[in-house]
Amino acid sequence: MAPSDPGGLHWRRVLATLGNSHARTAYAQILLGAGLPELLPGVKEQQRSRALAALLGSGLVARTPGGLVPSETVFSELLAQQPRQPQTGPDRFLRLGRIVSYPANRAERRRLLERIAGEVAAPGEQLTEQQVNERLLDYTDDVVLLRRYLVDFGLLQRTRSGSSYCLPTD
Repeated sequence: MAPSDPGGLHWRRVLATLGNSHARTAYAQILLGAGLPELLPGVKEQQRSRALAALLGSGLVARTPGGLVPSETVFSELLAQQPRQPQTGPDRFLRLGRIVSYPANRAERRRLLERIAGEVAAPGEQLTEQQVNERLLDYTDDVVLLRRYLVDFGLLQRTRSGSSYCLPTD
C-alpha cells in the first residue's frame, strides 16, 4: 500500500512515526483490530489526529471504507529499497540515499544537485519552504546548506519573499 503522502515511502518517516508514543500505540491498536473510535482513548484530539496523520503519511496504515488498516507490504517495500553501492557518477557521493560529501568539482556537484532537484520537486509544483525542507531531509540533516546550493546553482527557484520554491522553467 502506498502512503497517502506525496513524499513516498521512506524508512526514516516510518521510524520517526514509530518513535512517537501515541502513533506507536495507535499502530499497535490498529494491528490488534481496534476501530477508529477506539483508538487512543484519553488522548487529546489534537495529539490523536497528529498520530493518525503520521501513521497514514508514513504508509504504516491506510484508510479504507471500513476504517484504518495496517499495510501488509510496508516493511517488505522498505527492505526492497536497499540501495546498491555504485561507485560512479553522483551516486558515489550518497550512502543509503543520503549525501555523505559534496563533490569538490563544480560540474560533479551540479550533477548531484540536478539529480536531487529532480527527485524533490516535479515540474510546475510550488512548494513551501517547509515542504522543501521536509523533502531535503531525505538527503541530509543540513537542509539549509542543500537548499542554498540548489538555489545558487539555479536548480530551484525561490520567490522574492522566500515563501515558495519551484523548479526553474527553461
